[in-house]
Amino acid sequence: MKANVSIVSEFIILGLSTRPELDTFMFVLFLFIYTVALIGNLIILILTSTDQGLNTPMYFFLGLLSLLDICCTSAVLPKMLTSYVLKSKVISFNGCVAQLFFFTWPMGVELLLLTVMAYDRYIAIGNPLRYATIINRSACIKIAVTITVIGSLNSMTHTYCTFRLPYCADNKINHFFCEIMPLLKLACADTYSNEIVVFTADVILGMCCFLLTCLSYVFIINTIMKIRSAEGKRKAFSTCASHITIVSMYYGAVIFTYIRPRSNLSLDKDKIVSTLYAVITPTLNPIIYSLRNKEVKDAFRRVIKRLVHNKAQHAPVM
Repeated sequence: MKANVSIVSEFIILGLSTRPELDTFMFVLFLFIYTVALIGNLIILILTSTDQGLNTPMYFFLGLLSLLDICCTSAVLPKMLTSYVLKSKVISFNGCVAQLFFFTWPMGVELLLLTVMAYDRYIAIGNPLRYATIINRSACIKIAVTITVIGSLNSMTHTYCTFRLPYCADNKINHFFCEIMPLLKLACADTYSNEIVVFTADVILGMCCFLLTCLSYVFIINTIMKIRSAEGKRKAFSTCASHITIVSMYYGAVIFTYIRPRSNLSLDKDKIVSTLYAVITPTLNPIIYSLRNKEVKDAFRRVIKRLVHNKAQHAPVM
């Protein structure tokens, strides 16, 4: 059989649970999560795009992060919710290809973006006088384009390498969406080269980003420790606290899932951990950034006041 020929025309996604009595509960739970993720990230995206008080590089990157989180959850959850409604866990071969690409793309870009956001905080705290010169609007756009292109190339590589394999027997994906590792388990060909590609990409992209992020925070902490006043230290650290929280959750889940020996691979465990970086983290991102950020909360109040004011102006006179 040729390696680029696939007999399987559709896959069956087993989901998080194989117990039908839990379907209603799972549907309600993930519908709620998806709604919160969409609303929260849309609010952040609108605020960072329209409010002049958030017209800074930090919030430009935060808006991009929210856009990526919307893409990430939308690549996974709508299909998952539909399967509960239609009582069908089938996804077409092409649909699986599209889902894998549109999931791995924002994930790869987000790795790079979190690294850029750490560097942004380092410049803001360590070299505030040159911050506006180094991280200006033009630089932000160039960075956004660059990391998007790199993330796209990474996603295309993973998608091509995964679906060039023959799938000719079992078509049941032991996961809740089309992920690389569960798909490799189904291929009726040697997947060693694919696993090398996955591991290499994750080491180069994931570990390099992780190390660069850690290096930025080493310099950040060193700078903060030199600040004499306790209030100054508190303010400097508060600008990084939300980012540190997101980075810790994101990298913890990704490293557990991808960067470990093949002998330790457990798809059942992976399904649970995958919900963290694929569903929970994108949902918590806007909550963490808004609850811990006075500027975001102030911007939200300004938008609400403008909406109320405009509604009052356009109200019919009795």
